[in-house]
Amino acid sequence: MKNYWIGVIIGIISGALVMGILLYRVSPGLMLKEKECRYAFDESVAQLESSVLEHSWTIPKIHDLQQSLSAFGYDVRRVKIMEICNPEYASKILQGNEERVVSSMMPCRIAVYEKEDGKVYTSFMTPSLMAGAIGGTVREVMVMAQKDLKEMIGVITKE
Repeated sequence: MKNYWIGVIIGIISGALVMGILLYRVSPGLMLKEKECRYAFDESVAQLESSVLEHSWTIPKIHDLQQSLSAFGYDVRRVKIMEICNPEYASKILQGNEERVVSSMMPCRIAVYEKEDGKVYTSFMTPSLMAGAIGGTVREVMVMAQKDLKEMIGVITKE
């Protein structure tokens, strides 16, 4: 009987270890998405900006990281980070006390960048995945934001 329980414990520990390794390897691909753009860099940024505004989101800031880093003597490929916000969604999250914990992820961000292959890509977080663990109002808002995000990005991506 003792050997049976040792086998069970070893099985549980082994299963948990394998699951942990799998989650560690798969999680970045679930939380961060990258898609190839169908346009050149400047056109991708312009089309994305128009799409964001058409979906009633605002653009508080666009960061030009190539320009920012060049001021410090670094030469990197073109990359712009667009901060986007939906005031209606943001207000739903910021009205509650418990929900404010996700304010560190606000506003949402979308990157447009060039890679060595000369192609242009966009990357973004999947807010609904993270919000699923939180639940409540945050989950509801993030599911709506994810739907909007998919539509906004769909304007510039090949898929």
